[in-house]
Amino acid sequence: MKALVFCDDLYHPAATVRAGLAPLAAAGFDFHWVEDATGWNVAGLDYYPVVLLSKSNVRSHADKTPWLTGATETLFRDHVRRGGGFVVIHSGIASYANVAPMRAVTGGTFLSHPPPCPVTIEPRAGHPLTAGVAGPFTVHDEHYFMALDDPAADVFLHTHSEHGVQPAGWTRHEGDGRVVVLTPGHFSEVWLHAGMQQLLVNALQWVAKGRG
Repeated sequence: MKALVFCDDLYHPAATVRAGLAPLAAAGFDFHWVEDATGWNVAGLDYYPVVLLSKSNVRSHADKTPWLTGATETLFRDHVRRGGGFVVIHSGIASYANVAPMRAVTGGTFLSHPPPCPVTIEPRAGHPLTAGVAGPFTVHDEHYFMALDDPAADVFLHTHSEHGVQPAGWTRHEGDGRVVVLTPGHFSEVWLHAGMQQLLVNALQWVAKGRG
């Protein structure tokens, strides 16, 4: 399965995402990459059944100019409505709060996080997005606090820390496509945890099924 990955920003280097997705090649995923979004050809999105976003609204780690502006603001929403799959991870839900089409398609937005701390990731038992995940697991991560805008979003994951409980994974349908949001993932160790690896596989496979 081909998947286009947008990553790399000031606080979330591309190396973290690349390391976290590398083991998934064995599951049949073929990842293509956009790290510097300057001048990227938006028409290229049509070649990919699945898009993964783990990049805040900046062109690259060295250029904090917003890249999802003006005519490109509807890029991902349009992709999903046409039947595309969209997986949004960690920084992909950050800094888009004022980009209305983006916030609408993801169904929520990042608000804040305390300093990195132990975060317990608790999957909802019996949900297809948590199949194969062996119960709650704890990682050292940024605990994202979220505004979940869509009351119909199907929440399958929560995170717990000394700071409280938050929705951390949900699904949405938009037009003919599917969306999955996962908020954990600041450090490579989080991506590489067996539980997170299974969540990533489940998310990619689930959104891809919307193509059929």
